Amino acid sequence: MKPSLLPWALLLLATVPGPGLRPAAGAQGSCSQRCGDQSGPCSCHPTCFGLASCCADVRDFCLEISPYSGSMMGGKDFVVQHLNWPNPTDSVICSFKDSIQTRGHVDASGRVHCVSPLLYESGRIPFSLSMDNGRSFPRSGTWLSVHPSKVSDSEKSQLVNETRWQYYGTPGTQGNLTLTWDTSALPSDTVTIELWGYEETGKPYSQQWTAAWSYLYSLATNIHNSGSFTFTPKPAPQNFQRWEVGSLRIVDSRHRAGEQDVQALWSNEHALAWHLGDDFRMDPVAWARNQCLAWEELEDQLPKFLEELPDCPCTLAQARADSGRFHTDYGCDLEQGSVCTYHPGAVHCVRSVQASPQYDSGQQCCYTADGTQLLTADSTGGSTPDRGHDWGSPPYRVPPRVPGLSHWIYDVISFYHCCLWAPECFRYMNRRPSSDCRSYRPPRLASAFGDPHFVTFDGTNFTFNGRGEYVLLEAALTDLQVQVRTQTRTGSEGSQDRGTGLTAVAIQEANSDVVEVRLGEGAGVLQVLLNQEVLSFAEQSWMDLKGMFLSVATGDRVSVMLTSEAGLEISLQGPFLSVAVLLPEKFLTHTRGLLGTLNDNPADDFTLRSGEVLPPSAGSRELFQFGADWAVQNASSLLTYDSKFLVENFKDRPKHDPTFLPLFPEESSASPSQASAAADLCGDDTFCRFDVAATGSLSVGNASRVAHRQHLLRVQSLQPVVSCGWLAPPANGHKQGDRYLEGSTVRFRCNNGYSLAGAEASTCRADGTWSWPTPTCQPGRSYAVLLGIIFGGLGLVALVGLGYWLLRRRKSNTAVWGSQP
Repeated sequence: MKPSLLPWALLLLATVPGPGLRPAAGAQGSCSQRCGDQSGPCSCHPTCFGLASCCADVRDFCLEISPYSGSMMGGKDFVVQHLNWPNPTDSVICSFKDSIQTRGHVDASGRVHCVSPLLYESGRIPFSLSMDNGRSFPRSGTWLSVHPSKVSDSEKSQLVNETRWQYYGTPGTQGNLTLTWDTSALPSDTVTIELWGYEETGKPYSQQWTAAWSYLYSLATNIHNSGSFTFTPKPAPQNFQRWEVGSLRIVDSRHRAGEQDVQALWSNEHALAWHLGDDFRMDPVAWARNQCLAWEELEDQLPKFLEELPDCPCTLAQARADSGRFHTDYGCDLEQGSVCTYHPGAVHCVRSVQASPQYDSGQQCCYTADGTQLLTADSTGGSTPDRGHDWGSPPYRVPPRVPGLSHWIYDVISFYHCCLWAPECFRYMNRRPSSDCRSYRPPRLASAFGDPHFVTFDGTNFTFNGRGEYVLLEAALTDLQVQVRTQTRTGSEGSQDRGTGLTAVAIQEANSDVVEVRLGEGAGVLQVLLNQEVLSFAEQSWMDLKGMFLSVATGDRVSVMLTSEAGLEISLQGPFLSVAVLLPEKFLTHTRGLLGTLNDNPADDFTLRSGEVLPPSAGSRELFQFGADWAVQNASSLLTYDSKFLVENFKDRPKHDPTFLPLFPEESSASPSQASAAADLCGDDTFCRFDVAATGSLSVGNASRVAHRQHLLRVQSLQPVVSCGWLAPPANGHKQGDRYLEGSTVRFRCNNGYSLAGAEASTCRADGTWSWPTPTCQPGRSYAVLLGIIFGGLGLVALVGLGYWLLRRRKSNTAVWGSQP
């Protein structure tokens, strides 16, 4: 995503007072303890930069930091921007969430530094800064805590040949192990390398269930910071061997062993095979089998979580299209080369975005190259549900909600015990069976794009090119609001362009954060705002927010995934935005706005606020009034007004511009040459043809054509698919075919020595049932042997018959010869 410059930044830098100036907390002319406040003679709100209304000390108290993100494991050094303290007189203390304090410092250049703490959560973490050794904390900012697997490799130490570390002590895996790191990420002459262990203790699903990282011991102390360390692992002392999941930490040797919240480099969390005891090394299979059996016994005592998980999409196309409920699993990504270590045979996996409501569990769905769902009942590479959602579950911090780590404890290390270190995988798969898709229901899709054109949830197409701010969608079921702003292509009040398009989209559900995606300054620029503050995606493409998740896959596409499992995708299409909205079936009959009433009845899609319904045959001028009726009400606006233009043209004016006269479809016309070019480009796409006529631009028409085509392709991908469910192979036999959707056929065979009783094949029918049940393989001669006997017997009969015939003929000839002279 391209960065955009904030106005007045240089002026503010020139007027910011130094740290020595300390206005009274909450003083109206200062931002001390007032960050986010718009009241008073000057503003401390993020919009003040564009409105030139900031207090002079806004950057001194409302902090910007670099870098702004790091692993939730902590140890990341960051610098407070625009704050210089050349002659510090007291200590710097950084407080996170008002409860976790780390010691900061001032460098030789007078820049103020903080160190991020070890956290058990991901997302935006508020912090405050004290420059008087903790007596007061008038300055504040936000730190982004990131899932350990989503930070860049340069921020971590690397386990060279990580598989070798996690199999160490098993047959054929011995010798040295090597750890490497970027020395510039940890400026120190000498370092200490420590092992930390992670565990979750207490009664599961109780208030006593706790998560904890613990310092165990050091592998090396006071070694040269060379960027590499090689050692031969030795079994850990007995009192440390209960930790089977952990991570290595590299710190400056000046820190005491195990000192928390200091600058550090962590490795990936991993299975600690290399530190386990002699009993593991002497017989790893027996050791792992015992661990697997113990896990199996514990698992059977825990609450059953599978019933509350969503069913998987039936096909890969559905899984990739249902972006409100499922998101790419970074461990098996088609767009990253399909390196699916734990799911051989799969090319792509997705995970449910939201954790389950009661047990915070997660669903996983994996697919083969032909789009077929891969099931554990057919393959160890099948998808497995998770007792602990890999991405965690808000509010995090406690089991099984801790991002990544709860998943390791309840799902991953047990996979090592049962499947990787011992041949007991059937035990694991019996308790982590893949979900099939028999109860999966695709979401409903609606879109808005171009000049602007709308396709409702029930499939109605219409054009409404008013200028203003409108309710795209509202649903009282979850208090969901989606609002849009439309402008002419130039964005200027005096433009004669009679076409408009989407330039901003704002979303909120209940008391969630407000996210807005809008066109930035300059061509091809998207801006994302969180609660009216412009976000940067220079470091991270995924953010955990209040009530939603946010993903920026590329610079021109933003995905918003809400707690209700509704999803939005906002992208750049030509000069305007394109919006796709996905709603699960629970929203049936609960939607209003420009995208219509979701109820499978297109006849009531043009419902006004009053409840009056315009007929489907309504003309373009009537539809213009329908759109105007859904103008945003001033008190409920979610959109941001952070420039003079936006204030004057939208905030302080009617939300629907009554002076703007659009070009209606029946009025659109084009010159012969333009009409010919539009026909070649657009074909039968009426949206494309209209936009060419309205704007005189083939590129605008083509953008609408592409957006419309993407909508139609996604609708096709989300078509319901009938599944008959998994069909078992016969005992003492096998089957051919692992696709269980309508029209698929599964064939059966018996092992040698068994004969098939029942149908040789079964086909999935349109009503979701199999044409035949699984047959049985009964002891006895197999068909091949039986056929051999039959044909052998027939051959013997034929041979006897032939011999008899030849013998009779010979006797007949002898009699004839005997009567000749």
